[in-house]
Amino acid sequence: MPEMAEESGPQSLSSPAIFAPPSDGPFPRRSLSELLAPETQRRLAATCRRVRRHILRMTAAAGSGHPGGSLSAVEILTTLYFGIMRHDPRNPRWPLRDRFILSKGHAAPALYAVLAEAGYFPPELLLTLRKLGSPLQGHVSYNLDIGVEASSGSLGHGFSVGVGMALAGRLDGLDYRVYVLLGDGELEEGQVWEAALAAAHYRLDNLTAIVDANGIQNDDFVARTINLEPLDGKWAAFGWRVFEVDGHDLAELAAALDAARNVRTRPSVVIARTVKGKGVSFMEHNPEFHGRAPRPDELERALQELAGDEP
Repeated sequence: MPEMAEESGPQSLSSPAIFAPPSDGPFPRRSLSELLAPETQRRLAATCRRVRRHILRMTAAAGSGHPGGSLSAVEILTTLYFGIMRHDPRNPRWPLRDRFILSKGHAAPALYAVLAEAGYFPPELLLTLRKLGSPLQGHVSYNLDIGVEASSGSLGHGFSVGVGMALAGRLDGLDYRVYVLLGDGELEEGQVWEAALAAAHYRLDNLTAIVDANGIQNDDFVARTINLEPLDGKWAAFGWRVFEVDGHDLAELAAALDAARNVRTRPSVVIARTVKGKGVSFMEHNPEFHGRAPRPDELERALQELAGDEP
């Protein structure tokens, strides 16, 4: 496992990543036994705390953004980038890298924070979120230099891109895997189900979708907008292998994502039941923070809640 720095005191944005890129090659696909080891789980949890603090500082500095849906996806992204996916921050165009597509593109702060922690760019860049000339735009924009595989934000489009990448990998004879993160409100887009049909038709077993099912879209609850349940039955009816987990339980996520990469002849989907605004008491289950950045006093309070054992 790559060397990881301990969280032993107050940390700035410029402090070393908890997981440093391996000195002799890319991040490998870790085995389930490695991922479930108690020390690995502890360090993954520490990474999640750091990522949440990045998200809050970034959106507060920008004065805008989408903290709620970014906070709900932290454990998902951390598990992918520091255990499940094979990738190399020093060679972001490596043909054999696993691909990740953020179809819920407004959760850009979560992806940027994880990419910075993984070593794709200096953490100081995070505070340029949404600034003119910054590569870190409010919705992700294709830029392999910083690890962003596709532009997204128009909901549903990123999933179709992921299906295309998975099919291309098969046609090119490359063994990379493709992971796509969708929001549950995003599933109301018809294009999602067109892509789901195509993926099952072509038996894309190198594709895994993850649904960040946090129950809130924009300024209301998903169930009051369009009821999507039963989600597992819908995906199964479209020919997908379905896993359902607590999206904040690192062990459950690791087990499901590991099982998904062993599925054959059909695509897989992990329905991750999450909490919008996870980790910050006044943001949790609160539609207000779908698209509102924390004010200075809220930022201070939120960072205190996420400090853990730190002063």
